[in-house]
Amino acid sequence: MALFIGLSIVRFGSPGWRDVWASAGIDPFVAAAGYGLVLVSALWLQGLYRLRTRLSIRREVIDVLVAILLLAVVVFTTLYLLKLPNVSRLFLLLLFSCQAVLTLISRASIRALFVRLRSRGYNARYMLVVGANRAARAFADSVEGHVELGLRPIGYLAAPNDPAPSASWDLRRPVLGTVDEIQDILHGTVVDEVAICLSLEDWALVEPITRLCEDEGRIVRIPLTETTMIIPGGRIEDFHGMQILSLVYGPDRILGIAVKRLLDIVIAAAALVVFSPLLLILGALIWLQDGRPILFRQERVGLHGRPFRVAKFRTMVPDAEARLSALEAANEIQGHAFKMTDDPRLSRSGRWLRRTSLDELPQLWNVVRGEMSVVGPRPPLPREVVDYDIWHRRRLSMKPGITGLWQVAARRDPDFDRWVRLDLDYIDHWSLWLDVKIVARTIPAMLAGEGR
Repeated sequence: MALFIGLSIVRFGSPGWRDVWASAGIDPFVAAAGYGLVLVSALWLQGLYRLRTRLSIRREVIDVLVAILLLAVVVFTTLYLLKLPNVSRLFLLLLFSCQAVLTLISRASIRALFVRLRSRGYNARYMLVVGANRAARAFADSVEGHVELGLRPIGYLAAPNDPAPSASWDLRRPVLGTVDEIQDILHGTVVDEVAICLSLEDWALVEPITRLCEDEGRIVRIPLTETTMIIPGGRIEDFHGMQILSLVYGPDRILGIAVKRLLDIVIAAAALVVFSPLLLILGALIWLQDGRPILFRQERVGLHGRPFRVAKFRTMVPDAEARLSALEAANEIQGHAFKMTDDPRLSRSGRWLRRTSLDELPQLWNVVRGEMSVVGPRPPLPREVVDYDIWHRRRLSMKPGITGLWQVAARRDPDFDRWVRLDLDYIDHWSLWLDVKIVARTIPAMLAGEGR
């Protein structure tokens, strides 16, 4: 929209650019808004808001040019249908050319930012390579050699027909197990993406592997050969001369995710500053009523199994963890979580802190650190994750949050499976607007004292 108006001023002159558009029977601001809407739609249709599917810069450039071509077709068709022949064709050609250049520069800037961050170890993603052969090593080397991808191959899973490494070549990375052990590897190691580099003799293993990855929300990459069968639902792209089939499960809207992270930082940092007097008061009250420690730190499971230590105000007696086994029979949750309304381990200040959910406020620091988001599935305990069913594990495919859909929709529902279904519904239908609605519903829930 800004480019449309700015180019109009440059092309037609500052004093009279509006008059030029008026003489053609067009409101320039309406036209600019319509142009922006069509541009976003064209980029979306080409998948340019889905960065994780892209391994290739060349593929991205082609998609941008196709999107601009689609934009031009829509604009010229609209002008023809509305019988508006007086619009400057030179202006439109300049507009489309500048838009293509501007879009490519912005995409290149995003990639450059990722390269800078990932070269310093930030935002690293870990890849498991299924197959322990020359092709698997070549693909792992190629991926690791492109720093902008931020992918780190952690090792291989050996397939039945893989040859043993010889003196003339080696895998350069450890063999973590066999293909039969993939579920245990995925559950015991941080894995964001799975690359399948199997020989034709082992191709029957591809379908169960991709189904498992879909159930758990892991991205799958499959280097293609002439004998490779295409799997529906994937996106084929060129990666430095190699055809790759990418299967992406879960949210992959790069601009939305980037905005979500930016908002997380701004909101959490601002909240820590604004609520700092309240945090100090709450800390003092806990100290006076229950003594130290004021904060409770506990290991939780984050995105794709990443462990981190969550911070909360202490609401239980110091030996609460040791007393848990004696209370298991009183668990009110049907499934892999523990809740008890009248938990005898609660401290004096803990009851009202839990009821108002104020004990969660220190988690704003976890949000600033990037371990959590303001909105997302709640971070589970490692002992809970161990007992998860396969379909439960997909809730780990998105960064955990302080609040989430089940907290506002089914906070007192005792069925753990119901919680997970709500988390998966959130993941499948995620948008920034959904986050706004969840936060808006969280505030009255806190004021009503619905926590426990």
